[in-house]
Amino acid sequence: MTDINITRALLSVSDKTGLVELGRALARHGVELVSTGGTAAALREAGLEVRDVADLTGFPEMMDGRVKTLHPTVHGGLLAARDNPHHAAAMAAHGIGAIDLVVVNLYPFVETVMRGAERSEIIENIDIGGPAMIRSAAKNHAHVAVITDPADYAELIAALDAAGGSTSLDLRKRLAAKAFSATAVYDAMISQWFAFADRQQLFPDMMAMMANRAEELRYGENPHQRAALYVPAGPHGRGVAQAERVQGKALSYNNLNDADAALELAGEFRDGPPTVVIVKHANPCGVASAETLVEAWRAALACDTVSAFGGIVAVNRPLDAATAEAIAEIFTEVVAAPDADAKARAIFARKKNLRLLLTGELPDPARGGLAVKSIAGGYLVQSRDNGRVAREMLKTVTRRAPTEAEIADCLFAWTVAKHVRSNAIVYAKDGATAGIGAGQMNRLESARIAAWKARDAAEKAGWGEPRTIGSSVASDAFFPFADGLLAAIEAGATAVIQPGGSIRDEEVIAAADEAGIAMVFTGMRHFRH
Repeated sequence: MTDINITRALLSVSDKTGLVELGRALARHGVELVSTGGTAAALREAGLEVRDVADLTGFPEMMDGRVKTLHPTVHGGLLAARDNPHHAAAMAAHGIGAIDLVVVNLYPFVETVMRGAERSEIIENIDIGGPAMIRSAAKNHAHVAVITDPADYAELIAALDAAGGSTSLDLRKRLAAKAFSATAVYDAMISQWFAFADRQQLFPDMMAMMANRAEELRYGENPHQRAALYVPAGPHGRGVAQAERVQGKALSYNNLNDADAALELAGEFRDGPPTVVIVKHANPCGVASAETLVEAWRAALACDTVSAFGGIVAVNRPLDAATAEAIAEIFTEVVAAPDADAKARAIFARKKNLRLLLTGELPDPARGGLAVKSIAGGYLVQSRDNGRVAREMLKTVTRRAPTEAEIADCLFAWTVAKHVRSNAIVYAKDGATAGIGAGQMNRLESARIAAWKARDAAEKAGWGEPRTIGSSVASDAFFPFADGLLAAIEAGATAVIQPGGSIRDEEVIAAADEAGIAMVFTGMRHFRH
């Protein structure tokens, strides 16, 4: 017999959502309601008959409510295997009645932390009795049902109505699995608070990671791989995972990965002029800032019209009709923006498969946090790359100092290079990328590929000369030899921004001086593997 009739339920919840409706449904099936404190009061106010836990245990609530359910009468009633004669004898000998349903949600620990409460109040909001009851009931799911989420009340009520007041083993299994996840996440959040907030420990001895599944995806990077999207269970910033999906097909693993890359780069310009980012396979293939979004789109697209086909677009301003119309002229997988006006939405609606994501805000490039990457047998964990270079941090190392226009383009190229896979070389001119070289095994090839792409773009546009002529070029790490720099000079760059720090810096600086170009060091690199 796997169906268990519910005769007694213990309810103790912080979140009172749906509590009265659940209580009435249980009472309708003749279930005895046992409860504590505020939960009991809420049920009584609704006219329901409730028995206090103190009446069940024979002990009053004590120590400011810290000790009320931690009692053999409660946990014996939860943990007893009803089909075990020794357990049944112990229950009879000690007057322990069975508890068939536990409804518990936990003290609002995270909410208390988020509103800036004092440490003492945060500690008081660490629930002890609640997790103990949840775990007892979940362990004994062969005989006991446990609910930790008000969202599951409706399913329980429907099951009781359909089965005359009993629960199935399948339902109890699913509820038990969710209950153990709930206590694991709760403990993980407490663990993280102690490590990061209370002890200021960036890398604790044991790191608890917790997340909720938002959705299963069609497949992973390849069709033979399975994939899902998870979002942090605790406090976190907003990004692609929280975007409003206005239209289009379901997002794939690659769509989300590329959209995240595009949005993170667009976030670098959150306080800047209208900017458009085009990404393909997690690498920018065109980035531009201009007076209007549509002008920025045209300049970004001109960098690499071939790669932009089937790409991901992110912008740092609400989308308008003119920009939407221009983007819609080519095949685009995803467009991410803080918002879009009605006309822009209507234009994209004609492209049924295009995914339009509205984020409401852009990621803050200066935010902290950890980045986690799985490797065989473990995880690599590091602080986010939130390093940024301001003009006053630049050190001119050549005889010629850069002009104001060159400095602006150097900083623009440097910002883009931070989001390009290493080895990264980015040429920029007039606030737009002219050529991007990504992910090569040596810096020389990246410089050559970026220059070749610029020449190809010039030929397609009929410009006569590539935009690398008179451009500024950024290298995400130092030039280990002068050859990469010489390739950039050959492409027409007149200013260079790079971290410096090579044992051959003097050789590289000498090559720049001989060519009459300007070079600045940042003292910071941006490897992105």
